[in-house]
Amino acid sequence: MIRVIYKWRVEEEDFVSFKEVWTRTTNSIHEAVPGALGSFLLRSPEDKTEVLTVAKWDSLESWKAFWGAENPSEMVGMREIGERISVTVYDEVDDFTK
Repeated sequence: MIRVIYKWRVEEEDFVSFKEVWTRTTNSIHEAVPGALGSFLLRSPEDKTEVLTVAKWDSLESWKAFWGAENPSEMVGMREIGERISVTVYDEVDDFTK
């Protein structure tokens, strides 16, 4: 398993729209893309423009097949509202969340 952390800058007045598009996008990817296992959304309480989306994938290979040229078409709507700052991949070593 891997986790992919996308860091975004989203203006406060655009956050509700970003969240709506992210919800549709992550659910669509989870349902249609092999290896996609869902995602969650985080927002900084100190800097409301700092947003993280954390996706779970069954393997690095599955994510790379989706990621392609680094601008998956499925994420266009999110990129129209927020600025993607970074994308970082981590191996999931353990997870004790419920």
